[in-house]
Amino acid sequence: MNLELEQLSKSYFLRERKIVVLKDFSASVASGERVSIVGASGAGKSTLLHLIGTLDAPCSGEIRYDGQSLSQSTDAEWARFRNQKIGFVFQFHHLLPEFTALENVGMPLLFQRAPDRVSRSKQWLERVGLGNRWDHKPGELSGGEQQRVALARALVAEPQLLLLDEPTGNLDETTGAGIVRLIEELNQELGLTVLMVTHNPRLVWDKVWKLNDLT
Repeated sequence: MNLELEQLSKSYFLRERKIVVLKDFSASVASGERVSIVGASGAGKSTLLHLIGTLDAPCSGEIRYDGQSLSQSTDAEWARFRNQKIGFVFQFHHLLPEFTALENVGMPLLFQRAPDRVSRSKQWLERVGLGNRWDHKPGELSGGEQQRVALARALVAEPQLLLLDEPTGNLDETTGAGIVRLIEELNQELGLTVLMVTHNPRLVWDKVWKLNDLT
């Protein structure tokens, strides 16, 4: 997926004080590229990812996905686009504790009413190296395994854009590096466009967006 970000700004009010989180940010990404988003805490990295992921709307500016703007779309249209086109992995895995790894991975397909939900979910667990843990619940998995389940869930619906917000932040260095290598392999294999927020200089890719703290 190609992305074009044009003059994006985001602010909010806190006790009648205007807080500017993002101001006039512009950038572009070609389909299949990997981008690292870096900057100090509070510089708007996660906010930018949420805007791109249609989890929030900018105060001004525009985002185009393969040349298409969603600025006039309804919430339902945003949700449909998000479910079909975008995968998310956050610092915390956000797996549902009462469901197995297989059931967690299949959640996006449940909303699509995909008849092959179970088989596709099993295939993705195999691809992230957890084919033998499909019936385990999150509490029975290690931190790295939980994040691999989250990655499989993000990719099971075959999105074109993968957004990663500190995906290794809760992992030790070795486990985190393994997760990033897996993401890089899947990027090359699937041609995904990948954006990753990170504070770790060892995980920075060739293309970097550096955000400045506006506070």
